[in-house]
Amino acid sequence: MGYPKYWKQLAKTIKEKADWCCQKCNRVLPPDQSKESRAYLQVHHWNRDPSDNRPENLVALCPKCHLSYHRGGKGNVSLGQLSLFDLSGFENR
Repeated sequence: MGYPKYWKQLAKTIKEKADWCCQKCNRVLPPDQSKESRAYLQVHHWNRDPSDNRPENLVALCPKCHLSYHRGGKGNVSLGQLSLFDLSGFENR
């Protein structure tokens, strides 16, 4: 089982509860930028199970911190999932 149909709304709720701030490094965007531009914030499953959407299993992270939790091939991350760039074509390198 994967992400639920209501994932976008659930993720938004987690980000709002975190006050649009990374819960690891406390990074926020400058106050002159709108919340719409804060789309960089991501929601991480502590147990790496996308079907386990209990609030205590979810945390808002910036891409750098999110990626740090998935490094080393220990996560369930697909190629490009956490990237800000299109990495297609690099799968076999």
